[in-house]
Amino acid sequence: MMKKTIGRVALSLALITGSVSLLFAWGTFGHQHINHAAVFALPTEMRTFFYNHIDFITEESTVPDLRKYTLNDKAENPRHYINIEGMETMPIDSLPKTMKDAMAKYDEKTLQKMGILPWYMQEIMEKLTKAFKEKRKTEILFLAADLGHYIGDANMPLHTALNHDGQLTDQKGIHSFFESQLPEYFGNGYNYHVTEAIYLENVTTASWDVIKHSNGLADSLLLIEKNLKATFSKEKIYKTDVDGKVLKNKFGQWTHSYEYATAYHKALNGMVEHQLRHAVQDVANFWFTAWVNAGKPDLDQLDPNELTASNRKRYKKEMKLYKQGKLFGFRIENEFN
Repeated sequence: MMKKTIGRVALSLALITGSVSLLFAWGTFGHQHINHAAVFALPTEMRTFFYNHIDFITEESTVPDLRKYTLNDKAENPRHYINIEGMETMPIDSLPKTMKDAMAKYDEKTLQKMGILPWYMQEIMEKLTKAFKEKRKTEILFLAADLGHYIGDANMPLHTALNHDGQLTDQKGIHSFFESQLPEYFGNGYNYHVTEAIYLENVTTASWDVIKHSNGLADSLLLIEKNLKATFSKEKIYKTDVDGKVLKNKFGQWTHSYEYATAYHKALNGMVEHQLRHAVQDVANFWFTAWVNAGKPDLDQLDPNELTASNRKRYKKEMKLYKQGKLFGFRIENEFN
């Protein structure tokens, strides 16, 4: 039987304009669905091995946030975002493409403040490729799950923006609203099926393509919410208690009303679902590319035949559901009620 070895997490990230704020990174719901679905988008030569450990891949998807928040790992924070507007006035294509080039251009303080997400994705890819090549089972699983988290973050538009929590436009709280509350409310109805993983000819270019696509949506999601807010009275925007005080979740974040969440979700015209699906595809593509670049090692040799056999029935059931866009076997503690 597959073992669930790592518990869930909650908080992640912060920073950018000098003030520290606690933010989520797709939340538990989003990250777990991304990694879980990506397993089924792999080719059969990889899928059996990854499915044997799908519980680990799924649960470990939130561990980078655990390192940041629970373990207070100072090095973790800038790995989750890149502040494109804060880097400089140059076009995004003019930014350093690799970590080596970034370190040559910026000092450590600047990188800590502005974030290193795309460059760190590249570093994890190199480590994952090496782990595949050396057939190090534990490292493969750990690095693949971690990489899935950072790619998920890269697909959340506000992880690439200066106005990361609407703090510059009187929209404080939009970060967790978009990436945690909306997926929790509506994500069970999304279609998570994507095409089978494809090989990425240039990992560096691919990592920046993810960032550019995501960053291009940041202004839109902010503007849509700002315009929508102007049509709602304040008492209908948030959930309130009997005294009229805005309710907060267990992490101190404002909870928007279901009516307002529904209106915003509709106004976004599928953006949340699209970005989650985009993340699933990207994660599968990066995993597959690392495996190919490692020489396509036989992953079936890393597990006992008995493990694969015991999972076969469940695998067939889940694969059938995945082809319909559905995922199975989640029991997630929501961050919002």
